Amino acid sequence: MARVGAVIVLMTILAALVGPWVVPYDPADQVLADRLARPSMRHPLGLDELGRDVLSRVLAGARISLLVGLFVVAASAGIGTILGSVAGYYGGWIDELISRIIDILMAFPGILLAIALVAVLGPSLTNVVVALASIGWVGYARLVRGQVLRAREFEFVQAARALGAPVTRVIGLHVLPTVLAAVVVQASLGMAGAIIAEASLSFLGLGVQPPTASWGTMLAGGRAHLLDAPHLTILPGVAIALLVLGFNFLGDGLRDALDPQRPHH
Repeated sequence: MARVGAVIVLMTILAALVGPWVVPYDPADQVLADRLARPSMRHPLGLDELGRDVLSRVLAGARISLLVGLFVVAASAGIGTILGSVAGYYGGWIDELISRIIDILMAFPGILLAIALVAVLGPSLTNVVVALASIGWVGYARLVRGQVLRAREFEFVQAARALGAPVTRVIGLHVLPTVLAAVVVQASLGMAGAIIAEASLSFLGLGVQPPTASWGTMLAGGRAHLLDAPHLTILPGVAIALLVLGFNFLGDGLRDALDPQRPHH
């Protein structure tokens, strides 16, 4: 299943990269006379409610989803790893403060906090990334804190501290390498969560703004045509489901491969 997930993810990345050169239609071009046209040879996935090529918009939406996922995961993992390392290594009141912030943020549903943040900041792609990263670091921080608490008791870490190595050197060269595998697994699963969150915010009108193509906005636009043009909602919905499934399969495979305590078959 991990190989299946990797193939889905790689095919999506490839389609997003080469899409603009393969598909002859611009995602924003409108042909109002042919609006809601069914799939045909000229337009393999049909046209939407404004006469725009659905295939072009699905491929453009893949780029948006992957970019949002990449930036959100990179920012969340960076912030969470730093704060989790500091909390786990130093302990005391620093650990207590960071842990309480984590507990408070985890007490609220993440998507509701993201909606509130985007509503305050204003709907845009940048603000979606900021909002999702502002809540996404919590899971990484909690994971890294637990790993660092364990790693700081290792003999080679204790030896480095006894020799008077600077804290940054101990954490950077001795502690963090022991937690990287867990962060990589969390990041691959976090991509799936970020893609769903971006699609949800765009569906509600709080994410990517028209005429930019996004799978969430495509779902929102196709709601009014479920009976006369079901392809407008089925296709972006299938794209979201496949890509999320791919990242989940990939994350499960990475967890099995990178966890030394798991039995391998």
